Amino acid sequence: MMEQEFDDRPGAIEDSVRRFEMALQRHEESFFDLDTYEQIVEHYLDEGKVDEAMNACDKGLDQFPYSLELMLHKAHCLANLQHYDEALDLLDRAQLFNPTDADIRYLRGTVYSLMGNYEQAIGIMQEVLDTTEEKDDVYYHIGLAYQSWGKYEEAIASYKLAIQHNIGNENALYELAFCLDVTGELEASLNYYQQFIDNDPFSHNAWYNIGIAYSKLERFEEAAQAYEYATFIKDDFASAHFNLGNTHMNLGHFDRARECYEAVLKHEEASPETLCCLGAAHERLEQFDKAIRYYKQAIKLDPLWDEGWYGVGVCLSEQDKWFEALHFLKNALKLNEKNADYWLAVGETERKIGNVMSSVEAYEKSAELDPSNPDVWLKWSLLYYEQGEMDKAYDVIQSGIDELPEEAILYYQSVIYLINEGHYREAFLYLETGLVLDYDKHTLLFDYFTNLETQKALYRIIEQYRRK
Repeated sequence: MMEQEFDDRPGAIEDSVRRFEMALQRHEESFFDLDTYEQIVEHYLDEGKVDEAMNACDKGLDQFPYSLELMLHKAHCLANLQHYDEALDLLDRAQLFNPTDADIRYLRGTVYSLMGNYEQAIGIMQEVLDTTEEKDDVYYHIGLAYQSWGKYEEAIASYKLAIQHNIGNENALYELAFCLDVTGELEASLNYYQQFIDNDPFSHNAWYNIGIAYSKLERFEEAAQAYEYATFIKDDFASAHFNLGNTHMNLGHFDRARECYEAVLKHEEASPETLCCLGAAHERLEQFDKAIRYYKQAIKLDPLWDEGWYGVGVCLSEQDKWFEALHFLKNALKLNEKNADYWLAVGETERKIGNVMSSVEAYEKSAELDPSNPDVWLKWSLLYYEQGEMDKAYDVIQSGIDELPEEAILYYQSVIYLINEGHYREAFLYLETGLVLDYDKHTLLFDYFTNLETQKALYRIIEQYRRK
């Protein structure tokens, strides 16, 4: 009894993890009861530390070789590490001792799905339906298998069955909205979402449900109203507060978004994601010191959360603290080298510091990863413009136009470089194209030309076009 009270005290799991890790460092044997081993493994899994979780499984199985939970956890780890055959072998061993256990079959189905054997995975999971009470979760995973298989209609049907069994299954709600969006059926399915509200107007899940649909359709005003109803009905509905915050961010209501994210922290433990969202709201409000504080809290919770490092870097850049910013941006990049925005931010910061070669390399990488972002081409070309290399600046913009022929701002930027080189006829052709694509953006030209004669010439052409 005393042992149970000790295990339940606040911080007990963290204490066990520390003792476990200390034993590993000292190459000593660690001895814990079975429940503690399971808690240590779950702690690592919650933090996404799969290798550490598997190590804890191995230590636990050395002492409790017939523990079903530890075998299931280890099989889960092996599957996450793409060691599928080893995972299936371990599940076979577990089934020898637990021949009727539904969790073993369920996890086996998940492994087959990860392997791409969708038909076999779905068959196994459908068998599990006969023996489990948590049918919504099984239907959700059947839906995931169909979705990965590219069979969206079947996935939609499975997600709807999951929601029918549990309208609070948030994962199924999100994936359903995604599949309906992919198939172009989301708008037509609003009646499906509305029926939950008609059946129970005071169901917080029903309002949350339709809020997700409106969000996917980018009907943010209606989404905000739906999420607000959900929070009115259930004040501690953290997911609804979070989604409402995201919706207000999309609407540009940054102060309101901040309030929503703060409400999330009142009703659930802080997560790196929520803290970064709160940081982003303060960033948009240009409250950079507060934003940095929240981003750093996210990093403290999870040093591998790249968005936190990036957020600090961006805020420091906004304060012209370029050298400090570069440290954080490079850390973000180390954690996620496939993010084009991170490369672009590094390129900009290197440009501000004066590291031209490093800046060019970062811009090149950003353009390679996301050539559809006009900012990459603009900022990369400006680097050469500032160096007085108009030919290179123009070549970069031309590459941008090849990728984005409908992007007016790239044509206006070409005008700037061509006029600087004295190529007026060609510049005016690009000017006309820019005016056709987006007339209003022409005003940026006057920031680059202080010469009155040049301004008059540009103004005459622009006025001629406006009068047409």
